[in-house]
Amino acid sequence: MKSRILSLSLSIGLSMGMINIAQATETNTATQQTDVTSRVKALNDLLSEQWQYNLENTPEFATTLGDLRYNDKWSDMSLAHIKSEHKVTESFLKRFESIDTSGFSAEDKLNQELMVRQLKDSLRGYDLKLYEMPFDQMSGIHLQLPGFVSSIPFTTTKEYEDYIKRLKAIPKLLDQSMGVAKQGLQDGMMPPKYLLEKVVVQIDSIAKPAGKDSAFADPLKHFPESISEADRKRLSAAIIDAIDHDVRPAYSKLGKFIAKDYAPHGRSQPGVWQLPNGDAIYRYQVEQMTTTKESPEHIHELGLAEVKRIETAMTEIAKAQGYKDLASFRAALKTDPKVHPKSREEILEAYRGFIAGMQPELPKLFGLLPKTKVEVVPVQEYREKEAAGAEYQQGTPDGSRPGQVFVNTGDFANRSSTTFESTAYHEAIPGHHMQISIAQTLPALPPFRQQAGYTAYIEGWALYSEQLGKDIGFYKDPLSDYGRLSSELLRADRLVLDTGVHYKHWTRQQMVDFFHAHSSEDEPDLQAETDRYITWPGQALAYKMGQLKILELRALAKKELGDAFDIRAFHDVILDGGALPLDVLETRTKAWIVATKAKTKGH
Repeated sequence: MKSRILSLSLSIGLSMGMINIAQATETNTATQQTDVTSRVKALNDLLSEQWQYNLENTPEFATTLGDLRYNDKWSDMSLAHIKSEHKVTESFLKRFESIDTSGFSAEDKLNQELMVRQLKDSLRGYDLKLYEMPFDQMSGIHLQLPGFVSSIPFTTTKEYEDYIKRLKAIPKLLDQSMGVAKQGLQDGMMPPKYLLEKVVVQIDSIAKPAGKDSAFADPLKHFPESISEADRKRLSAAIIDAIDHDVRPAYSKLGKFIAKDYAPHGRSQPGVWQLPNGDAIYRYQVEQMTTTKESPEHIHELGLAEVKRIETAMTEIAKAQGYKDLASFRAALKTDPKVHPKSREEILEAYRGFIAGMQPELPKLFGLLPKTKVEVVPVQEYREKEAAGAEYQQGTPDGSRPGQVFVNTGDFANRSSTTFESTAYHEAIPGHHMQISIAQTLPALPPFRQQAGYTAYIEGWALYSEQLGKDIGFYKDPLSDYGRLSSELLRADRLVLDTGVHYKHWTRQQMVDFFHAHSSEDEPDLQAETDRYITWPGQALAYKMGQLKILELRALAKKELGDAFDIRAFHDVILDGGALPLDVLETRTKAWIVATKAKTKGH
């Protein structure tokens, strides 16, 4: 009897102990979950704070996104502000690094990791003094200002009045930029002299046209009906006055500074290696633009191999067209009237036609589809000589302003129509417009990821998109398919040329000679492209490196998934995380492959 009571007491005691342990475990789990929730909220609050700071301090970016709170302001470009920005970036970095991400979901953890990476990259760029070269012939501040006009909404009287305030503030902005350039001159951070001489010509072409002929007067050509005639007259007079008495004198002042005090001191060599810390600058740019740790030497050799592969495919088309080799086919095309446009409008219509043809085919390749429209417009004439054949400018996330493909129609008779189809897919759909417009509206991502700008991903996707037209049966004209290969060859050439000039110390003439031997580019584009690689170290590497990574991941997914591989699901996983560094994209895609295999086996 006694032993039974003892046994029962022990049993009850153990049961109560187990209940207490279970209760404690539940309490501990709930506490941990509350702690995780609190830390995730702290991360999201800090991401929101940093994003709002970014919008306020880069008003042009806010306007581009349709946020008009700062629509009458420019960024502060002064040296003092750049230094203060550096301190703010350091502060944000410390705060983001202090957040404990243990227990976070994969996406929340990735948000923190990407922000930390972004802030560290910004600090490295500051330490290398890359900001000290604000003027170049591709994207200098003198070009950004008139180019930005097409991104500004002009639907209300206030928006026109905001614009007038911006016009009147241009002299201060250009003075600030000159101050930065003077610091660069002291520190030896100088673009090549011959390219700065091109900048002088550009500035002059922007400064000379007066009144309504100015690039800054474009908003006067399309007043909305809601604005009264009286307001139109008032606003027109104010805009023209600001152009002639503020903007044009400021540009003239800038032009004289560049011509007399700045350009003569430009560096003598095209390669960035000539700058102080030039080799470190190039390594940084390669890493930033490719989001890889690949060496310039490896990238150069990869480029040579890709050039050989692509030229072999092009030679097959040349022989099928009745030519003995690729060189003779290239030479014949340069004088063939069938592949040279007869007008500017013919080029624009060709792009519009290819985009319209691709639109209904998208559901065959994607589940995610763009919600905003895209339009084709000509490159502004004042920058035709230095601009690329085409380029994309994003629209607003809400679609109130469509995405725009700017097409270079200058010197049309010397341009080749063979590449229009591939370039249309690259810039519009399924390329830049599709990828960027989808990313901007992904609901699960914080804004900094919706607007992420990883060049290797963005340009790699666009180059990959050129091939997608082939996958669904486009490029029916052999000459258009030859043009597609020509476009891909250009991106392979870039691996060779960019590393050639900045790593191997090639001269500009060596670049041009290689280009002539291994390219079908029109002469205007070839010359502009050469200068582009000199101006933007590493940027030209992004296209091929990104495309090759996406193709590698697609081949891996096909191999691993077999019959379960779905091209639409693959494309959606590439797109639904927004633009990402290539290493992160690889990790993400491999995780999707594993999850898809497990799901398939489960069924």
